[in-house]
Amino acid sequence: MPLSDFQPVIGLEVHAQLLTRSKIFSGASTEFGGQPNAHTQALCVGLPGALPVLNEAVVQMAIRTGLALDCRVNETSEWSRKQYFYPDMPKGYQITQYEFPICEHGKLVIDTPRGERAIRIRRIHMEEDAGKSVHDAGGGLSLVDLNRAGTPLLEIVSEPDLRTADEAVEYLKSLREVLMYLGVNDGNLEEGSFRCDANVSVMKKGTEVLGTRCELKNLNSFRFIKQAIEYEAGRQVEVLEAGQQVDQQTRLFDPQRGETRPMRSKEEAQDYRYFPDPDLPPLHVARARIDQARLTLPELPRARRARYVAALKLPAYDAGVLTASQALADFFEKCLAEYADAKKLSNWFMGELSRLVNEKGTRVADFKFSPAQLAALMKAVDGSVISGSSAKEVFAEMFDTGRAPEEIIAEKGLAQVSDASAIEPLIDQVMADNAKNVESYRAGRTQLLGFFVGQVMKETGGAADPRVVNERVRELLSR
Repeated sequence: MPLSDFQPVIGLEVHAQLLTRSKIFSGASTEFGGQPNAHTQALCVGLPGALPVLNEAVVQMAIRTGLALDCRVNETSEWSRKQYFYPDMPKGYQITQYEFPICEHGKLVIDTPRGERAIRIRRIHMEEDAGKSVHDAGGGLSLVDLNRAGTPLLEIVSEPDLRTADEAVEYLKSLREVLMYLGVNDGNLEEGSFRCDANVSVMKKGTEVLGTRCELKNLNSFRFIKQAIEYEAGRQVEVLEAGQQVDQQTRLFDPQRGETRPMRSKEEAQDYRYFPDPDLPPLHVARARIDQARLTLPELPRARRARYVAALKLPAYDAGVLTASQALADFFEKCLAEYADAKKLSNWFMGELSRLVNEKGTRVADFKFSPAQLAALMKAVDGSVISGSSAKEVFAEMFDTGRAPEEIIAEKGLAQVSDASAIEPLIDQVMADNAKNVESYRAGRTQLLGFFVGQVMKETGGAADPRVVNERVRELLSR
């Protein structure tokens, strides 16, 4: 039975590191990097008698995330200990939420080739991160860095509603956007602050009987996520075609080979023996606090895109580019307050601004020019004070220095000549030098108009207003 007769079934577990300055249960720093084990306190390294103290900012970020993802925020949730022994978890357990998480039963709407789809979110819970084991270091030793131990995480678990690898990637990109708009996560896959595990199975099309799932780990880029899911779905179909059963496993993705390989089987899976943490009482969140958090939610990227299309009359593509980054969308709207033509402004953002940002690696927060300066430049183009090509030169200088466009235009002598009386003598000279072409134009070869306009623009070094030149050349040739 070919792969086309099977339907992949995918659920995702996303771990999002929260943008707090201190850890979830201690005052240790969450700053990335640093000397190994420098960002630790007694609880991080598992010293006996060290007690956890909940970071209130973590709870607030969890509430905001749950509301943004249309979840029910539970007024009471509980902390549990997840028991396992590994060197990067020196306490011998991880503090997490198990039976009673803070958020449940939400959804995230994504775009697919078949239209919009609402992917259900089963739960969102808070937990602490583990440390990091560093293998083959220090002369073949395995070392442990506990800087990351205790860093606050949100685990966001979807239902198995995704049906293709592309849908899984779109879900992750959309979720990452939401978390970044909320200011709770930086979306950095390379540093591991946004990472996921994928649960993949296959079922025969036309049935609702789910197959045996395998959990995929080591997925640290959207490209690898897509490759891993597609490979694993194909592997499971091959197993079934051979008349065998798919074993429930945890598998690692090998990006060099583009394949998954077994890490541990169901029989080897640990019994984590969850039980309520005796050092942390149940968490009670007042309904008034939840309602107040709802009022602080920003306009989320999907709603913002819809508004740009409906209210600003921008194409869906433009709206998608502009809202991919909250900082960029905010800057666009500040510029729009100074210059009302949304489409012209959008073209500039996706053209020259995007080119310079990519070329120089500049963040929006580091822009040296102001919205008012960009508006002044675009108004100068509209008023024929400067040509579109010269405006690009001026903008490059503005981007690097933050200088006013008027200064740059004056300094470089880029102002257009729009005075017809100053242009006409040049047109007369070009016509005199090309008398035969004048005769041909007047005999019906009107395509020569572009030749004459080009010659005049060349004579002025590109400083003449092309609109004025075009009008005067046509008029003088028609006499």
